[in-house]
Amino acid sequence: MSDIDAVQVTDQKKRYAAGVLKYAQMGYWNGDYEPRATDILALFRITPQDGVDPVEAAAAVAGESSTATWTVVWTDRLTACDMYRAKAYRIDPVPNNPGQYFCYIAYDLSLFEEGSIANVAASLIGNVFSFKPLKAARLEDMRFPVAYVKTFAGPPTGIIVERERLDKFGRPLLGATTKPKLGLSGRNYGRVVYEGLKGGLDFMKDDENINSQPFMHWRDRFLFVMDAVNKASAASGEVKGSYLNVTAGTMEEMYRRAEFAKELGSVVIMVDLVVGWTAIQSMSFWCRQNDMILHMHRAGHGTYTRQKNHGISFRVIAKWLRLCGVDHLHAGTAVGKLEGDPMTVQGYYNICRDAQTVADLPRGIFFDQDWGALRKVMPVASGGIHAGQMHQLLDLFGDDAILQFGGGTIGHPEGIQAGATANRVALEAMVLARNEGRDIKNEGPQILRDAAKWCSPLRAALDTWGEVSFNYQSTDTSDFTPLPSLA
Repeated sequence: MSDIDAVQVTDQKKRYAAGVLKYAQMGYWNGDYEPRATDILALFRITPQDGVDPVEAAAAVAGESSTATWTVVWTDRLTACDMYRAKAYRIDPVPNNPGQYFCYIAYDLSLFEEGSIANVAASLIGNVFSFKPLKAARLEDMRFPVAYVKTFAGPPTGIIVERERLDKFGRPLLGATTKPKLGLSGRNYGRVVYEGLKGGLDFMKDDENINSQPFMHWRDRFLFVMDAVNKASAASGEVKGSYLNVTAGTMEEMYRRAEFAKELGSVVIMVDLVVGWTAIQSMSFWCRQNDMILHMHRAGHGTYTRQKNHGISFRVIAKWLRLCGVDHLHAGTAVGKLEGDPMTVQGYYNICRDAQTVADLPRGIFFDQDWGALRKVMPVASGGIHAGQMHQLLDLFGDDAILQFGGGTIGHPEGIQAGATANRVALEAMVLARNEGRDIKNEGPQILRDAAKWCSPLRAALDTWGEVSFNYQSTDTSDFTPLPSLA
């Protein structure tokens, strides 16, 4: 595209003459635009088709995600069209990825319904990802103005209140997913929950696909699980919980299951990401009204977050979920069996826990984000982790996280309770060493071996899994080129 083609047509007769104009000519590209504090900003990674100018491709993304269609329409003149047009204002080649571009787009705040992530998603990813002039597109990051953030209630409980309710401070929380996640009877499921909690865990949990199958009706599971929670709490003197998955086929059924969990005295319920944005916000509102912690399992996210060239980055999903209002969010382990570059995963954790998130390109964060006093989300590390990695997890993620060892608890050679004890001892030994000023990142293995000398469950865990790791190349890493130091 020539510079002349990229200039907006301002002559009103030419601009609104029937026919086709390039998106840049219609006003969806403005390289001189300075984003306002009230604008919603989005960063897309785009791969234009061969022969499509990247500036025109960026303008097309701005147009198709706001007010444009493929041809000129005179009805634009019935609106404040200059304000309602999204504006692509910057485009950069993606380092080390020929043919890909980062394009920055600004949207006027009035284009979005207050307090509705469903509307944000419909606008930003509704049509444009199927646009033929693009080979691929990915929504990499967003910035929401405080004016829009304040239209959301956010997490119903938040980290501070959750710790106060649980009376647990100064360390990460420990959890485990009941295994096998499908096939157990209600009674046996409850036995697993009791053993894990009695052994020292704070939480047990349902997994994403345990709902109400023929082998175990949801009501039976809730009854046996809460019996286990209450007995373990009485035996240990600690507040315990188990994430009761209320995911169901209808909102009415989800509410019914949540109400029953409340009647049984549960402190937490769980939903899967696949229930959708409207359902998530509805369950968040219910939890806020009923003093319940809301655990979010990110089931299904990998279908659109994992590949770098097309889809949505999980950092965007994390921002949407914090606005929607979840208290816990599975955000990756970096060292476990699931996809996750350590720096990128740290970026997700920062999004969950920051009062103000600062742009941090090595961690994939492109924008500063003021969260406007919105409550913080507890990130969850879950998926293929074990006690032998405790030093890595604590070093990477700090105290405000939940470390969930499913197979690393249930698969312990001395039994479930021993598996839980191994995790609790490993955690407390590592927290103590850190608080004493030791370098847990490098000394961690020795700290664990020393603790294992007096804790046979930990010794058995290290003997079983100590050398297990999942060292695969991450598919989703940050793309940036560090500038030479001026020092």
